[in-house]
Amino acid sequence: MDTMKEVIELLIQLEQEGTLPKNIRSKIKNTMNLLDENLDVAIKIDKSLQELDEIAEDPNVPSYARTQIWNVMSLLESRK
Repeated sequence: MDTMKEVIELLIQLEQEGTLPKNIRSKIKNTMNLLDENLDVAIKIDKSLQELDEIAEDPNVPSYARTQIWNVMSLLESRK
């Protein structure tokens, strides 16, 4: 499967997770929008990694979601 499609699918699953705080789901949605922008792939990945890093550092993110975010970050870093 294409890495970017896999990343988007994982982010969609996270964004639809009902137990995540609304502000976290909103940031995940912003990250998905960044990946859809008509920019150079490297720029999209860098911006998305910054956004995901902010989310992962948020103390309100449950540990299972943080692990999924780290997984997405790893996938994105492998595309650099």
